[in-house]
Amino acid sequence: MASSMTDALLELDAEQAELDAILDTLSKEEFDLPTPAEGWTIRDQISHLADVNEVAVDTMLGGPRSLNIDAGRFDSADAFTEAGCERGRAMNVDELLEWWRASVTLQRDTFLTMDPKQRVPWGLGMAARTLVTARLMETWAHAADVRAALELPVELTPRLRSVAWLILNAIPYAMVVAQTPIPEGRSIRLELDANGEPWRIGPEDATDVIRGDALRFCLAGVQRMDAVAAELVAEGPFAELVLPRLRAYL
Repeated sequence: MASSMTDALLELDAEQAELDAILDTLSKEEFDLPTPAEGWTIRDQISHLADVNEVAVDTMLGGPRSLNIDAGRFDSADAFTEAGCERGRAMNVDELLEWWRASVTLQRDTFLTMDPKQRVPWGLGMAARTLVTARLMETWAHAADVRAALELPVELTPRLRSVAWLILNAIPYAMVVAQTPIPEGRSIRLELDANGEPWRIGPEDATDVIRGDALRFCLAGVQRMDAVAAELVAEGPFAELVLPRLRAYL
């Protein structure tokens, strides 16, 4: 992953700018194109990102929309995310873009005030530095949905190394969600092919290994591609358990 808070923010800035550049080319009608997320349009994808950017700010600052508080007001996680989409559906495109861009600026300004090691109650809790990468991951995943709606390719960038790192480190959470215990004494390393460049992520003495294409691994980790379709290879019993249960987000 990026070696410092500054580098992590540069990655997040680049991902958001790339998405924003796509949005800048769209007609108002194209914001209502369907995306691979069932029932969600491009408008909904951007609304969700803007809404959760604001939730991330309140979570860092202890505000009323702190994630673990605000999400608890809803009957389900789906209802929580749908509420953000409903906000965007009530806006015209100019208002939507203004909301999205303001949320990006507010989130970045808030990250700049944080100690990178400060714990933030995001899900099970993580350092502020890791939350930057979590926001990178989610921005990239929803941008992939936007690209799919527009028939644009999803391409490998160096930023995805941080996304792969996050997916690896989210394995304990993914196993909790899947109600699957981690075999005692097992650990995992990633050995990914990034367009001919090897990415080795995780402990060198790991008992298990996941191998495959870096872009397809990241798509599987954000559940935009089935692990079988991604042609990932699991070596070891823990890796075999993990592969169909990859989950980088809450």
